[in-house]
Amino acid sequence: MIEAIRECLGQEMEADNRVVVIGEDVGVLGGVFRATDGLQARFGKERVVDMPLAEGVIVGSGIGLAMSGLRPVIELQFLGFGHQAFHQIGQQVARLRYRSQGRHALPLVIRSPFGGGVRTPELHSDAFEAFYTHTPGLKVVAPATAYDAKGLLAAAMESDDPVLYLEPLKGYRLTKDEVPDERYTVPLGKLRVAREGADVTLIAWSAAVNVAERAAEELSEQGISVEVLDLRSLNPLDIVGISESVAKTGRVAILHEAPLTGGFGGELVATIQQECFYSLEAPIIRISAPDTPYPLGGVEDLYIPDVDRVVAEVVALAKASA
Repeated sequence: MIEAIRECLGQEMEADNRVVVIGEDVGVLGGVFRATDGLQARFGKERVVDMPLAEGVIVGSGIGLAMSGLRPVIELQFLGFGHQAFHQIGQQVARLRYRSQGRHALPLVIRSPFGGGVRTPELHSDAFEAFYTHTPGLKVVAPATAYDAKGLLAAAMESDDPVLYLEPLKGYRLTKDEVPDERYTVPLGKLRVAREGADVTLIAWSAAVNVAERAAEELSEQGISVEVLDLRSLNPLDIVGISESVAKTGRVAILHEAPLTGGFGGELVATIQQECFYSLEAPIIRISAPDTPYPLGGVEDLYIPDVDRVVAEVVALAKASA
């Protein structure tokens, strides 16, 4: 996945000299995960700019660059550090088109990794995506495959509205699939059916999709056919795609790494209940992390929902009735 992201950035910068990359360590070092490796040597220090360790300054600089006619791509090293820039993202980035009555677009992409499974220190793995889906004016996407990582990033960079592009930490080097060399886009707001099924719809995004797919494989051996939906985009949300799956299965489980309370799963429950109530054959369930701060790396396997837990909860769901 990291190679797909790097390739996309290089192709977009080659095609459009308005594209600039800014962030902490993105230049000389090539990013803490090497997503921007080699880009400064290829495009120069004026287009790949190392910034200070100050997330508010990084995002604020991106706003100014976008308003001046450029198309910046910002890297925040970890989504957990987005708190230090939320005053810029929530009050400036997401509101500029509205505030200017449509006169000013903001073609800005904020890249940031999140999620567990790699034993990070505190504040590095928190899944805070729901904070940003609750920010009108900001698109939020979260790829689960290398193919989608490249295609969704290209689509985000085409957008004249700001996009928060979330990258799974665990997927950077563990997620591998076929990625075309040429440029392509994956449309924002369109989910992917990762696995077709008939008994239960299991909804996930980012690294949780891989957990969902492995759980679905185990459940198939127990005679439970699970349809796995990879949302890809949280805002805009593919309500039509979700509704079509729920109408087929009648049962829904939502899987995410974030804590239960206030997580994006709650928004999905409300949406599905409103749109698909008469298709449901059992209560919707959420499979999530507990409502506690993210733990130390040594015990994070007990915190993030795993395959065994998903299997157990979906088995119970398959037996439940409304």
